Amino acid sequence: MWVEFKTVNNLITAEMWKEFFEAEGIPTRILPAGSGGGEKAKYVVLVPKLKKHLLEDILRKV
Repeated sequence: MWVEFKTVNNLITAEMWKEFFEAEGIPTRILPAGSGGGEKAKYVVLVPKLKKHLLEDILRKV
């Protein structure tokens, strides 16, 4: 099951988080937060529910 980890203001930021999380071995999905899309729309960064606690630990150390 996928859960929301973060909502960001644009596609570039969402892709940045996706690359960071996947470099740490965490599968990641990004989806538009609303009905629209494009570079300036808000996006939701999703991670597997069982991996969310690992990301919280990683971000505390950064």
